[in-house]
Amino acid sequence: MSISRPPAESPDVETSGEAYAARFSGAVGGWLLRTQEEATLRMLAGHPGASVLDVGGGHGQVTAALIAQGHRVTVFGSAECCRRRIEVFLAAGTCRFAWGDLLDLPYADRAWDVVLSYRLLPHVARWKALLRELARVADRAVLVDVPTRRSVNVVAPWLFAVKRRVEGNTRPFRLFDERTVLDVAASAGLSLADREPQFVLPMALHRLLGAPRLSAASERLLRAAGVTERFGSPVILKLVRRDP
Repeated sequence: MSISRPPAESPDVETSGEAYAARFSGAVGGWLLRTQEEATLRMLAGHPGASVLDVGGGHGQVTAALIAQGHRVTVFGSAECCRRRIEVFLAAGTCRFAWGDLLDLPYADRAWDVVLSYRLLPHVARWKALLRELARVADRAVLVDVPTRRSVNVVAPWLFAVKRRVEGNTRPFRLFDERTVLDVAASAGLSLADREPQFVLPMALHRLLGAPRLSAASERLLRAAGVTERFGSPVILKLVRRDP
């Protein structure tokens, strides 16, 4: 009797679509993405001209910034349709695209300098397998973002209906205990090198307010007071090899 393999996971089909991109449109959306972009580029400052595999990165949220910094970028999606939002970069030859099983990447061990994956881990049922696969193909570092329980996200299940009214197409997502994520990373040979908690207030609230200056000022105050360090979310984790 043959053992069937679990079906492939493809949450990035949604995050690479126009409806998802609309959640980051306008002035508030631009500010949210800049916050993520600035943290990403800071963490990659020590890896100039790196080969970067962006797994589930069809949303294109950091593609332009990575290219502008001289990184050699390949976006990997779960389906061919995940390329739609990065077509401009593909046409210009500044980025490459491949697709297949997110949990069985078609690359050799340590094939990429840096492996990055945003907006993906919270929507993958076998997230531990995904994190180990990201680690397998990374030579220097892995960057992932995780919404944490140690934040206002802890009340997310009760506010889901409100969030859906604000964002229109939101999905339930997994909340992580950061220590558990780091333990899984350690089992794959990675250790924490840096972390960047992004926001204390929910992103849905910032979208509802529609006031980027107020949002930015509020988050600056919370960061200065040390609140973001303890309760900010999602958290971008930079994980590096313990055996370089």
